[in-house]
Amino acid sequence: MQENKEELNAHIQSAVSGDKQSIETLLTGVQDTIFNLSLRMLGTIPDAEDATQDILIRIMTNLSTFRFESKFSTWVYRLASNYLIDYKKSMLARHPLDFDYYSYDLKASYTENTDELIMGVTNEAMAQELKLSCTNVMLQCFDPQTRCIFILGAMFKIDSRLAGEILGITPENYRQKLSRARKKMAEFLSYHCGLTDTGFCSCKKRIGYAMQHNRINPRKLEYAHLEHCNENALLSCMEHMEALEEMADVFADLPNYRSPVSAKTILCKLLKSPRMKAIQDY
Repeated sequence: MQENKEELNAHIQSAVSGDKQSIETLLTGVQDTIFNLSLRMLGTIPDAEDATQDILIRIMTNLSTFRFESKFSTWVYRLASNYLIDYKKSMLARHPLDFDYYSYDLKASYTENTDELIMGVTNEAMAQELKLSCTNVMLQCFDPQTRCIFILGAMFKIDSRLAGEILGITPENYRQKLSRARKKMAEFLSYHCGLTDTGFCSCKKRIGYAMQHNRINPRKLEYAHLEHCNENALLSCMEHMEALEEMADVFADLPNYRSPVSAKTILCKLLKSPRMKAIQDY
C-alpha cells in the first residue's frame, strides 16, 4: 500500500463525498494486501475471499472515521486485523488447531500415492499445492492475536512501532510476543518440516493422505490458480515471506497473491443496494 499523502488524502475526501472513482481507487489499492492478510489469518482461500469482501465493505462504509492522524495503510491494517482476530465464520475457527494436534496429524499422515489418486497431475504440482496449504494452515495453531502478530512481523515485516499501533499494544509488548511466536514456530518446523533439512515430514509423501481427507484436490488446485502479485505491488508485504532464521527455506519463497475479490465488483453491487444510503449519509 504505497502512499502519496496529498493524492491519497484527496481520494479519501472525494470518496467520503461519494465519488465512485475515488472509492474504487482506494479499495483497489488495498484489496491484495487485505486478501493476503486474510489468507494467512484464516488458512483457506474461500474464507479469505469472504473476509476480504467484508473488510472492503467495512473500509468503504467507515471512511468518514479516518481522521488523517495516521497513515491510511495503518488505519486499514488496524480495521482488517481487528476484524480477522475476531472472525468466527472460518472453517478453522470452527475447528481450531494447536501445535500438538498438528504434530500428531503430521506423524500419522502417510498414505501411498497412486496414479488413480493424483489423476494425471504431477507429484511436484500436488506437493507444491500441499506446501502452500500446509504453511497457511500451520499458522492457525497460534491463537488469533499471536497469529496476527506473527504475520505482521515475520511475514509482512511491519516494524514494532506501527504493529503496536495497529494492534493497540506497546512496541515492547509486541516485540516480546513476536519473539516468542517466532521461537515456537522455528522449533516446530525444525522437528517436523522436511524443508528445514532436519524435520521428518515430506510434502510428496503426504499427498495421498491429504487427498483422502479432502485437503487438496487434483481437479481443483486452488493455489495454482491464484495470480501472483508483482512484488512491487505489495510494499508492506515486502518481496516475499520473511525467512525464519535458520528455517528460511520454509517460508522464504511463498508468493503473495492477487485478490480474487474485485473491489470494483463489490462497489458496483453496493452502489445498487440499500447500503448506498449509509454511505451517502456519511
